[in-house]
Formats: sequence, C-alpha cells, structure tokens
Amino acid sequence: MRTVYAISGGVSNFTKARDDKNFQGIVKEAYDQAIADIGLDFPTFTHLVDGSVASYFSDHFTRQLMAGIMAQDYLGLIPKPSHRVEGGGATGGICFQEAWKSVASGHMDICAAYGFETMSHVETWKGNEFIALASDVSFDYPVGGFYSGYYAMMVTRHMKEFGTTVEQMAMVSVKNHRNAYHNQYAQKRERLTIADVRNAPMVAWPLTRLDICVMSDGAAASILVSEEGLRKLEAAGAQIKRPLVKVTGIGRGTDAMRMSDRPHVDYDFFMENYATEQERSSDETRAYYKHLWDHGTRYPGVHSFRAGRTAGNMAYKMAGIQDPLHELDFVELHDAYTSSEIQTYEDIGLCRYGEGGPFAASGKAFVPGVDYGLQLAEAPICPVNPSGGLIACGHPVGATGLMQGVFAIWQLQGSIAEHYGDAALQIPNARKGAIHSHAGTGTYVTYSILEREN
Repeated sequence: MRTVYAISGGVSNFTKARDDKNFQGIVKEAYDQAIADIGLDFPTFTHLVDGSVASYFSDHFTRQLMAGIMAQDYLGLIPKPSHRVEGGGATGGICFQEAWKSVASGHMDICAAYGFETMSHVETWKGNEFIALASDVSFDYPVGGFYSGYYAMMVTRHMKEFGTTVEQMAMVSVKNHRNAYHNQYAQKRERLTIADVRNAPMVAWPLTRLDICVMSDGAAASILVSEEGLRKLEAAGAQIKRPLVKVTGIGRGTDAMRMSDRPHVDYDFFMENYATEQERSSDETRAYYKHLWDHGTRYPGVHSFRAGRTAGNMAYKMAGIQDPLHELDFVELHDAYTSSEIQTYEDIGLCRYGEGGPFAASGKAFVPGVDYGLQLAEAPICPVNPSGGLIACGHPVGATGLMQGVFAIWQLQGSIAEHYGDAALQIPNARKGAIHSHAGTGTYVTYSILEREN
C-alpha cells in the first residue's frame, strides 16, 4: 500500500437550514474551501484530480435518487470516476476511508471526498422517521424504533451495569458545547451548565434534548493524495501546508442490526477476541474484567459497541498504537448522544469497559486552557471532540465523518486559529489524532488514525 496524505479540507457552516443554496451549492462551498486551502484555482485542480467519492445518507431528504452524480456534475468532475457510499451515521467515515483506499491502492493519485445532507427539507418528526429506517423495519421499527429510545435503553443498561450517572453524561454535553463556542462552523455555540442539560426537555429518559445531536444541513470535503499526487499538485503551484498529515491506520467493524441478535460472550472469549493488547498484558485489568464477568456482565450486550472495538483494534494495529489514551493527542468521536460518547471511550480503549462515566467526569477528555465552569479532578490527556462534536456542531449525516476528518487535518497542521478564527481549541503540538464514525446502534463503525509527519 502507498502512503496517503490528507492535505486539505473544507466545511460549510452546519445550520438548522440552508435556505440560500441547494445541496450541490453547499457541497461546492466545502469543496471550494478545500481547493483554496492548497492555493490552487478551480480549473487547475479540476484538471489534476483523478476522481471522487460521494457521501450522503438518505435519498429521502433530497427526494432525489443519484444525488451524488448531480453534485459530481456541479463540481465539474464529470466524466471522472466516482461512487457513492452509504452506511447510516458512519457514511462520512466510510467515504474518508474509501478515498484512502483509492489512493493507497494506486487507483488514484488525487482523490476528492465530499459529503452532504440537507435534512431541513422535512419536518423533524419525518426526519426522525427516515433515520429510524436504519433500524430493522421488520422487527424494530414497528414497535417504536426511534433512535433516542434505543440509546436511552442502552445507557440505562450501562447505568445499571456500571453505575454511570446522568451528571457524567451532562459533563459530556457541557464539554462539547463549550468547545463549539470557539468553532465558527458549529451549529450550537453555547455555554451550558450541568443543570442546563438536566433541566432541558426530556426526550427519552435519561436523555434530554441537550444530550442529543440535532439534524442539520451541511457539507464537508477533503483531498487525499499519494506522494506522486503531492508532486503533481506542487508542480502546478499548490501551496500545501507543512507539516504533512498522513493517514496511518484505518479500521472498520460491524454488528447485527437487531440488538437482540448480539451475543453474550464469556470472559475467555472476550479476552481472546476483543481485548486490546494493553488489556491482555495487564494482570490488574484481567482481574478487573474477570470480576465484571463473575458479577453478570456479558459482552457486548446492549451497553457496548462491539463494532467500535473491532474498528479501533484494527486501526491501532495498522498504526502501531499500543496506548491510545497517551499516544493520541485528540479524538473526534461520533457523539450523537452523550451516552454514546461515554460508551465509545471504552470501545476505543481510552478507558476500560465500565469506566466511561468516571472518565467523562475526570477532565482527561477536555481541552487544556478552555474554561468549562467545572471543577475537574484531573488535567486533560486526550481531548475528545475538541471541535464540539455532533452534539454541538450538528449532524448532517453524509458530511459528519468528513467534517471530523477536516477538523483533524487542521489540528495536525496547527491551523485551527486560521480556520476557526479562534486559537482556543488548538491542541498544543498535536501529533496524532483519530476520527470515529458510527451508524445505527453500532452496526457500522469506522476509525481512522491521522498523524503529523516529522
């Protein structure tokens, strides 16, 4: 496989509704920014780019089949090759990895990945119905299968198993909204307290409105290249930021659509097939997990996302990461719910299973130097969602995973102040980061490692 560099990206403003442009225009807004970021004019880049990958979740929101080819046409990329990807909430993450594959395989030297969703075209209740179609329509959907209900069920099980509290969940919301206060692209730039989160309207206990991301209109785009693609662009006059950012690991995982079909594996099976190398090598952690299993824990049940653990382990192996909490400088994580952020801390090895709640409240996942109005017991180690995440930035599904990729590129380039107009969220000397994209109730998960070149 060839080395792949993620050299630039663009993001439209994520908003409740973009009444000023159609989806093609919103995509071009992000795409133009990605091109401008490398200092090329549109005709020159159009001549050099080999093809693209298009990302959007639902044909229902646009009421248009093959919307990807309409965006391809609008961007001036016809007749170059392209394909559309779809995988629920993980659609954007899949798109980023498919672009990586196109370059790593040698099929392309320069690949544009772009994604979008325009969710404002339908009423909120209808949008929730469309999203719920990503559950099993023969079994789950007819009995009220809306996603807030699913995630409420999953976190109540997490609370029962591990003692997770609503206050710990609220700290995730406070953190991510406060981060987004410094991000000009975010939909919800707010300073919240724990009381604000808990006093917000209840959607599905224990999840309030401020525990849940919102539907959005928006687009994101990224440009991935090989070493040869880098040479072609720079020969044409591109000004590509240094240090370069390369993609050093990708991972994916899947799970059954119906949660009732997910197994309850025993301790030995978990340790052999799902435990991280760090967990296997620690006698203390092995004893900790043995205690959990002896007292009734089964994996993955409905409290953990096995697909996330699979994706994380695969990406870490490829990137040579043994201790993600201390080796990663940040993670942009799919926090459709505050509860799913807590669950995913455990899946990607930032803490052990059962410790996500205390980890959320500890301070380890916060951005250094930002005033959250909270008393945090520990200093930041690995900031999670320094952008504000889905909860605060918004969740135009086909764009979300690519948005995470763009924000990760900017972090590793050290260009947050330039792009956000505010340096508060720049992680000092960030060298490695990860982006995590999640679909359904954990049915598709992608995880990608990006690293600043020395």
